[in-house]
Amino acid sequence: MTANLYDDPAFFAQYQKMLRSQKGLAGAGEWQTLQALLPDFHGKTVLDLGCGYGWHCKYAAEHGAKKVIGVDISQKMLTTARAKNSAPAITYLQHDLMTVAFPPKSFEIVLSSLVFHYLPSFDAVAKKVHTFLQPNGRFIFSVEHPIFTASGTQDWEYDAHGTIKHFPVDRYFDEGVRKPRFLGIQTKKYHRTLTTYLEGLLANGFRLDHVVEPRPPEEMRDLPGMKDELRRPMMLIIAATKIAR
Repeated sequence: MTANLYDDPAFFAQYQKMLRSQKGLAGAGEWQTLQALLPDFHGKTVLDLGCGYGWHCKYAAEHGAKKVIGVDISQKMLTTARAKNSAPAITYLQHDLMTVAFPPKSFEIVLSSLVFHYLPSFDAVAKKVHTFLQPNGRFIFSVEHPIFTASGTQDWEYDAHGTIKHFPVDRYFDEGVRKPRFLGIQTKKYHRTLTTYLEGLLANGFRLDHVVEPRPPEEMRDLPGMKDELRRPMMLIIAATKIAR
């Protein structure tokens, strides 16, 4: 994962200004869509991979989860999570998601929000989560949409007057590293196709429950740039269940 990105002081200072950083789940345009796909947390064991500020951990705890573990590689993210979103049921751990390990069948629900496009192998993620989950356990995650990651710029094409013309989609089937600028800093992300996400789950013992492309809710569409988010998908949310054998 991009260890130095969120712990970089200049980047983190900009990240703290984002609407989702300041308002939590209410400031995330995809939250209403994701929330509708979440299972019942009551009495469940929950793992949040790439927990960031811990908003989803706190939500799970507030909705009755008996144990929640949030894992993130960023010390700055975890410091904020412990300050803003602590609860007796929550434990925060600093660890690389590609190497973190838990005993088999430790969790009933695994969540992840906008993290897997930072990781080099989704197949490895699917295998790991399958091991962590109990039979019939739920796996719900969001990633940047393959249309959004394909060309690598993650920005609109503009005319001479600075007006948006269109969003570029190129090199779609050329999976691998992309280096877009995000909050003024060049980042390293991994583009992969929709097929790779969906077939990766099916090949690793999951049943697909939902595949959704979230749109900003009506009440957020007057915010700067939000209406433009209706012109192309930026995010993808997938819900799956570990098949009981």
